[in-house]
Amino acid sequence: MRWLTPARLATAGLFFIAAAAFVLWLAPANGYDLRLVDPAHPVDPVISVPGEKPGGKQSPIYFVDVRERPARLLERLIPWIRADGSDLVQAPPISPTLERRIGQLDMTDSQKIAAVVALNHLGYDVRARSGGVTVLLIQQGAPAARVLQPDDVIISANGRRVNSVPQLRATLAKTRPGATVKLRFRRGDEVHTATVRTVPDPENRKRAIVGISASDDLTVKLPIPIHFDAGDVGGPSAGLAFALDILQELGRNVAHGKKVAATGELSLDGTVSPIGGVKQKTLGAREAGVDVFLVPAGEN
Repeated sequence: MRWLTPARLATAGLFFIAAAAFVLWLAPANGYDLRLVDPAHPVDPVISVPGEKPGGKQSPIYFVDVRERPARLLERLIPWIRADGSDLVQAPPISPTLERRIGQLDMTDSQKIAAVVALNHLGYDVRARSGGVTVLLIQQGAPAARVLQPDDVIISANGRRVNSVPQLRATLAKTRPGATVKLRFRRGDEVHTATVRTVPDPENRKRAIVGISASDDLTVKLPIPIHFDAGDVGGPSAGLAFALDILQELGRNVAHGKKVAATGELSLDGTVSPIGGVKQKTLGAREAGVDVFLVPAGEN
């Protein structure tokens, strides 16, 4: 057939390839997210501190975050088309709405803790109390689902008092996936004790978790009002940057003339815990042109 010339066959082939690529681009890679780089953000617009000292804004503190969106099927199949610095990760087994809610609760807790830690460091009289760790969500199929319920408050693990999510993680870090942990938790007015088998963390198979999303059961009373407006940014890892910025705005020379980015989840005692997405956060700090990037020690 004359009309089937090599040029026409090549054109038709390119058309079908382009059509297939377009379909794969539109199709979601179910169960996978793409973790993306986001340039570090200055903290100063986020925090309002009464009595801010002159010069507190001259050496900015930055916080870093990670953007995530559902991955496309083509991005899962062909790694080199993904955005620079991105990673393909398994999507959490929860709805995006619930994931955002948990992230916002983590952000709210990080703000409370940052204010407590910073003001305590400056000698203010700060009142903070944690009643334990409130269970928000239990991973489907996890052994903990046979014991715990949402709104339970975990008060100890393996005999150690638990006042925060980082403390619970630190206790679990001393066990191996598959080992058991003894939990005491409050449900309503009653206190229960149960033994729960741990499972591997999907992001680090050597780390033991109990398969829950949780938030600190935290109440604080600050001697001065500190206001935060982080927009739609979620998660707990901006706590260190928030605390450093509060110190600087109240007159402590934190940055020493440098542009400083920081990441790390704070506990009430000032302990800084490791964070996730360190690759993207490092690249985000670099894009913002900071001089120093503070990252907690450990698996990072």
